[in-house]
Amino acid sequence: MSFARRVVIAVFPDVDLLDVTGPAEVFALANRETAGRAGYRVLLAGPQAGAVVTSAGVRLLTDLTFDEVGEQVDTLLVPGAVDMTDEGPVARIDPDVVAWVKRTAPHARRVASVCVGAHVLAAAGLLEGRTATTHWSTAAQLAAEHPGVTVDPDPIFVRADRGRLWTGAGISACLDLALALVAEDLGEQTALAVARQLVMYLKRQGGQSQFSVPLSHPTTDRRDIDELRLWIADNLDADLSAEALAARMRLSERHFARVFKQEMGTSPAAYVEAARVETARRLLETTDCPLTQVAAACGLGSAETLHRAFRRQLSTTPAAYRRRFRTQTA
Repeated sequence: MSFARRVVIAVFPDVDLLDVTGPAEVFALANRETAGRAGYRVLLAGPQAGAVVTSAGVRLLTDLTFDEVGEQVDTLLVPGAVDMTDEGPVARIDPDVVAWVKRTAPHARRVASVCVGAHVLAAAGLLEGRTATTHWSTAAQLAAEHPGVTVDPDPIFVRADRGRLWTGAGISACLDLALALVAEDLGEQTALAVARQLVMYLKRQGGQSQFSVPLSHPTTDRRDIDELRLWIADNLDADLSAEALAARMRLSERHFARVFKQEMGTSPAAYVEAARVETARRLLETTDCPLTQVAAACGLGSAETLHRAFRRQLSTTPAAYRRRFRTQTA
């Protein structure tokens, strides 16, 4: 096998295990799917030779020390580590790792961070004046510490600097990021073949949200609102107008709208539409149902309404979404 693409992944104490092994597996499968033509060679580089204990307690062995990496780097991948505090997770910024990334990045064809590795790239000055993403739990830290970086906590990954610089969200999004790198190198068909081998439900595009509708709206302080959300999810083809939902809650429509907005941060209509579009996405990804059927099943009524909702929520059309994300049978 000719190793034309040297992928160097930084490893250091308490690094997130999946941030390292996830991309490595994607590149290995790309080699397998192309009978070696992909040419990826994955190397783990650390501050010192020997074992590195990850956040999961699993030990990884470095192939190289930082000083041994040299200038022959196709893709530099920088994962992250966090320290847990009373206020929540805080991204760890190791000055030795930052200094090495700063020295090595100019020699790499492209640089990518995984999860909170974005904080290392930012500390190395690579994200200044650019848009980047990271794990949602440390996005505020990244924005506060690096005001010159436009931090978008929502996307799965962000591609910048004409494809030379990538930042990925946490933690399983490392697979989406690595698949996108494979797609850039080898084309969509190879990336989709790798995704099938990984038994991934969906190879997500970078602009898709880190959260589904339920995850993006955590439990509220009101049990009745939480129960209503569950009922909405199970009854998307029902009448979910503000009037009908208010009647179900036994509140006036005006009072219901005010309470819902206060608890959820969005209007009942916007929440319902987002939930319906999410269900429509799943149907488009996994079935060949015509758009009229999809629209009816998720409560959007007609193909025209489905189209308008997709434009508002995802800035694309149902047909384009299906072409991009339809799960193919092996």
